[in-house]
Parts: sequence; structure tokens; C-alpha cells
Amino acid sequence: MGSPWGTDESSWPIHIAVRLKGEVLYLGTAKLSQAGTSNGVLTDCELRFEAPLSRQLLNRVRPPLPAVDLPGLEWLRNVNDDRAAALEQFVIGWYSAAGATEPPANRSSSRLPGGLRQLYRLAKQRPGALGTQNRILPESDLHTDHLGEMLVFGAENQGGFFWSLLWTLDGPEADPTVWFREFDEEPAAEQEPLSGFLIQFSLFEASMGADYLALPRRLTATQVAQLTQALHLVPLRPFWPWAPTHFYVAPGLVVRVSNEGGEEFAVWAGATHRSALEPLADLPVDWIRFDG
Repeated sequence: MGSPWGTDESSWPIHIAVRLKGEVLYLGTAKLSQAGTSNGVLTDCELRFEAPLSRQLLNRVRPPLPAVDLPGLEWLRNVNDDRAAALEQFVIGWYSAAGATEPPANRSSSRLPGGLRQLYRLAKQRPGALGTQNRILPESDLHTDHLGEMLVFGAENQGGFFWSLLWTLDGPEADPTVWFREFDEEPAAEQEPLSGFLIQFSLFEASMGADYLALPRRLTATQVAQLTQALHLVPLRPFWPWAPTHFYVAPGLVVRVSNEGGEEFAVWAGATHRSALEPLADLPVDWIRFDG
């Protein structure tokens, strides 16, 4: 936290041990990652081990927990047959409802495509469905672009890019093209129309906001094949023009794999329970973070 004598304490090792059933078990050294104070008193801190704990040692100090009600994959069989059903099943399975026992009535504007109206309806009980990293704008915040040609309905968390639909005075297209636009660049079409895009958006945001994460360093194609071997590929065309992204799933787990055109892949896994990450635990992967 800093030294009043000017000594560089950040280089000092912090030794970690835990009490476990009458014995003290030494775990190794760590560095301070972040900390908080109140009125000059330490209130919380996060320590990062300098060397990963072995699976055997980790299981002793943090015993594995059985899976409890992991979200299933019933939605997956509907992805290309009934995308509205797939979206609803995924959102209801992944996010817990905030109270009410019956879905609220759909009162969204009839000027909006059915997919957006459905997502707004689901978000009344499950606000997380509108996004964690990026977001689907609340219905009251929908607006046209500066030319009045596009209806902006989604945005990156820092405003770096947005998603929009072609805006006309006629009735909404049933399943319109989604347009991705970065700043003042020319818009690029997402490969999936709105029905598929909303499923992909939901998968991306579910992984970003998950309580349990697995984040490897960049992977080769061979490593990606090993990591996804036991998972199910979501049968949709790539998401996100910036870095085409495919999704792989298992009960309670969403893994996204992105590639910007090189030989390395960016991978992010999010899970509702740490047991859902267990299939990834023994892979020969260099993890930046692994909560399994």
C-alpha cells in the first residue's frame, strides 16, 4: 500500500498460508493486485499468486463444489428453427428472474422488430439480458443517427461503436440486417440478421458478465480445437466484424473464440458455476485467470 519511509515494498514477497483442519498449509508467495481502504484502514485486498497452485493443492484449500442447476442447452436445438424460442430459453436459463412469477406483457412499440420487442420483454425481469460489457439501449434511449437513416439500438460501453437498423417510416422488417459502425467509418453488416445477432449478443454478454471466468493467453488453432472438443458449436455465422467470433457452449458455460486474421485466437470463457469450467481444467493452456 506504500511505505512512509520511501522503501519499495511492492517488491517484497507476501507469503500466503491458510489454516486447514488444525494445520497451517503454506501456499506460496503473492503480489498485491488491488486493495481498498476506508479512513486509512485496509478494508479489502486482492492478492495474485506468483506461481499457480497445483490442482491437488487447490482442491484441498478450496474443495470442488457439485454443480447446482446449471443452465441447460435446450435452446441450442432451436437456433436455426425457432430463434425467438432459442433466445427466450437461453435468457431465462442463464439469468434469474427479479421477482415476478409470470412474464410481463409485451408493451414495446409495434414499430420495432419482433426480436427487439422480445428482448425488452425478457429484460423487464432479467435486466442483465441488455448487456454487461456492451449494451442494448433501453427502449426509451433508442434514437436515429445524425442522418436520420438508421435506428441506433446497441452501443459499446465507451461509445466506440454501435449497432443499428435501417430506419423507415414503413412497418419494421421482420428480421432486418444489423449494421455495425465504428465512429464515422462506413457501416458493416453483421453476418446474421437481428434474430441471430440477438442470440450472439446474449452469448457474448453472458460470458462477459459471468461470475466465473477462464481467460487463456492467445491460443493456436490446435489449442482452440483441444479446448472446444468437448463443447457444442453454436451454428451461426461469425459475430462482430472487428474480430469474427464463434461461440461454443456446455451446460452453464459459454466460450467465445475470436480471430482478427492472424494465426492466434482470443478466447474467453464464462460460467454460472465454477464446476462448469471443469472440462477445461486439465488442458495444456497457459491461463491468465482460471476460476474453475
